[in-house]
Amino acid sequence: MATKLTDTQIDRSAVTVQGQMFEITKAVSFEAAHFMGGKPEGHPYRNVHGHSFTLEATVAGTVQPGAEWVQDFSDLSAILLETADKLDHRLLNEIDGLDVPTLERIAVWAANDLKPKLPGLKRVALGRPSLNERCVLVLS
Repeated sequence: MATKLTDTQIDRSAVTVQGQMFEITKAVSFEAAHFMGGKPEGHPYRNVHGHSFTLEATVAGTVQPGAEWVQDFSDLSAILLETADKLDHRLLNEIDGLDVPTLERIAVWAANDLKPKLPGLKRVALGRPSLNERCVLVLS
């Protein structure tokens, strides 16, 4: 069933959020280094190098009675920063589970770290904006 939109300037009751399903997304940034040790000699990824990363989390849910939102963005930001701080200015290869720190593996690692604090977690995205690269992990 599609959400029916009406002219909210005429019908103020049309702006109801109760019962609607929403997805909210917040992003934070961190800096980290890594290398891909399994690559052949001379391959550029074999050497230690760093990136600026973005970490995004999408939470799905409904606005609960008495609440104004699915989740407070400042709470979501604090939870994301807590996870990003575990990666920030680190050599990712040295973090348990990230011996091969691809975007896919970092996204799974971050999702595992976020899930206990974000029960409505639906997506985790990890990006390297300077390279126009992004990986999205879709959770069921």
